Amino acid sequence: MKILLSNDDGVHAAGLQAMYQELKKLGEVWVVAPLEEKSTTGHALTLHKPLRMISMGPRFYGVSGTPADCVSLGIRQVIKAIPDLVVSGINRGGNLGQDVYYSGTVSAAREACILGIPALAVSLAVDFVKSRNQPESKLHYSSAAKMAIHLLRKIKKIPKHTLLNLNVPDLAIKKIKGLRLAQQGFRFYSGSILKRKDHRGKDYYWVGGQYKGFREQEFTDCMTVDHGYASVTPLKLDCTDFQFLNHLTKEWS
Repeated sequence: MKILLSNDDGVHAAGLQAMYQELKKLGEVWVVAPLEEKSTTGHALTLHKPLRMISMGPRFYGVSGTPADCVSLGIRQVIKAIPDLVVSGINRGGNLGQDVYYSGTVSAAREACILGIPALAVSLAVDFVKSRNQPESKLHYSSAAKMAIHLLRKIKKIPKHTLLNLNVPDLAIKKIKGLRLAQQGFRFYSGSILKRKDHRGKDYYWVGGQYKGFREQEFTDCMTVDHGYASVTPLKLDCTDFQFLNHLTKEWS
């Protein structure tokens, strides 16, 4: 089995290493990941400047681009063949609800999905307030990696142009209650923008905001992880709102 592994936290990230160690049990693994952290880059492709790729060991490469760049290069220039599976992660932080549109982790899996390759995005739902002063070694990446392998062994086939989005609570594997199917939820952020002045007196801005919770709705990825379960959500490339499309079709006819 040929597996391509990428992420958005960078080629040196602890989550990538944990996922790599587990994936080696399933087959031959190639790693092609960003040289620097590329969190929340979404599905960006680098078209306006050249990319550099550095060999960091056998079947292990760092790329000066985005997660989507890495998957594209990994398939076309590194493996030079269609892999059996593309895995992205393990992300430091959950990719729940509408986060999937901003996430570089999910976008790496989506790039493979566009090419018709089975893909899985894996994220560790870290509580950033509680873990603020914790070292990376205290986060439970191994739990997320083991849940990913469990999921891959459980699912026989992923439909073409569908990817799986796995979110795992930051808990020891024995404390995770199980694996549940979930629909996409909705998270709330403050959306605040901080305005500052540089040393020349010119304005600059920090775009960000704080996490403010999620919509209380059963069977969503947000609620599932909050209750101590790992959640898996199938995501399709086709974002068409068929309900509204049908409504407009009837209205306009």
